[in-house]
Amino acid sequence: MSDQQLTARGAATRQRIIDVATREFAEHGIAGARIERVVAAARTNKAQLYAYFGNKEGLFDAIFFGSLERIVNVVPIDAADLADWAVRLYDEYLERPDLIRLATWARLERRPAGYLVADADRMDQNKLQAITEAQRAGLIRDGDPFDLMAMVIAMSMAWSPVSNVYAATSDEPAETHDRRRDLLRDSVRRAVAPN
Repeated sequence: MSDQQLTARGAATRQRIIDVATREFAEHGIAGARIERVVAAARTNKAQLYAYFGNKEGLFDAIFFGSLERIVNVVPIDAADLADWAVRLYDEYLERPDLIRLATWARLERRPAGYLVADADRMDQNKLQAITEAQRAGLIRDGDPFDLMAMVIAMSMAWSPVSNVYAATSDEPAETHDRRRDLLRDSVRRAVAPN
């Protein structure tokens, strides 16, 4: 069912389902998420959920691809300043830890190797083009643009909710976040500096 066909009430119900299911999938993953909990918390029913999303997998896809779009739109790449991009990603993970958790569940439960999404669903073409152009301009080091992008993203996730060392929260002191931002910014600058 497309958003254009929804009434205001239907759109509100659909959004409640997305909001509740985002938390459910982020906490429990695809296999562990329960539709019964989602419909109860969203104050709707299974028939309504299935009408909007088809099934549990369709619901996860809507949420997951929406989260990927959010990261692309809210944290656009600046290949001339990949260090700043890494810091903005760090801040986004603090603000929306569910987004990075959804990507982790997709990696664990769907695509344990290779790209996180199928080629047709990749949203990194503009990022890779920007990195290529920055390389041509001599602003960043040579190397495979995808590998550079992957490395910067991994560095930005050092304190994310899926870190295997330490997961930061927005409740920590501002000075702590500032210290991490400075370290991240400096480390990325050094890592991508022109050869």
